[in-house]
Amino acid sequence: MADYDAQPDRTPPSQPELPPAQVEADEVDLHAALTGVAGIVADARQVSEILRDVAEFAVRAIPGADGAGVTLIRSGDDLPRILTWAVTAAFVAEIDAVQYQDLGEGPCLTCMDSRRPAVSGSLGSDNRWPHFGGRVARMGVHSVLALPLTVGERVIGAINSYAHSRDAFAEHAVQLGSQFAGPAAVSVYHAQLLASVWERTDQLQRAVNSRAVIDQAIGIIRSRTGVSAAEAFDRLTQISQSENVKLSVVAERLVQEAVRCAQSRER
Repeated sequence: MADYDAQPDRTPPSQPELPPAQVEADEVDLHAALTGVAGIVADARQVSEILRDVAEFAVRAIPGADGAGVTLIRSGDDLPRILTWAVTAAFVAEIDAVQYQDLGEGPCLTCMDSRRPAVSGSLGSDNRWPHFGGRVARMGVHSVLALPLTVGERVIGAINSYAHSRDAFAEHAVQLGSQFAGPAAVSVYHAQLLASVWERTDQLQRAVNSRAVIDQAIGIIRSRTGVSAAEAFDRLTQISQSENVKLSVVAERLVQEAVRCAQSRER
């Protein structure tokens, strides 16, 4: 039996036993989705693009889902801060905006807090989210399955699957969704780390390039004035402060002017 938080005070209608062919088809879809998330790499892609891929795989893995969203948070604060999210359909984006930006309540926030899947089969009558549920139900969406993305003891985000029909996510869907969420969390986490490394590498490369230009500008000032390296650097700093322009921009401008002067003399 799946371990999840069901909607209080609601007994969903009994579900007929799934035929073996349907069970097998769902397992095939789950395997395909897991294979997809296992192959995710960051490369030069934005994290939001990676999350959108995971959301697409989630729709395939979770029976009954009409759309899904994947949310990434920064934990460690008193309240988790939403960093970014990606969705498979416009109605999911609208729902998640209501949840994160308008109300600050909803199944995604609940499942990240409890670290357990949260399921609702009739959002309009779910007293866990009285404002969110009624608003989403009026949009024609009545079921949700929210799955926390955890790596070790850390919650890094959540997967939210929505359906227009009531009671769309039975225990079978929760089981498959939970099987998907574990590997998906690892793939998202690794892709996030790799993207962070690429960003840091790019920052360091820009810093190295800026330093080289500054050194060139110092050399130009010294050759023109005969001052020391420290005095040349002070002059660059003074120009930067007086013009409220970055030091690297001032240095680049000086180097470009020196190159143009040298080229004009050669003509």
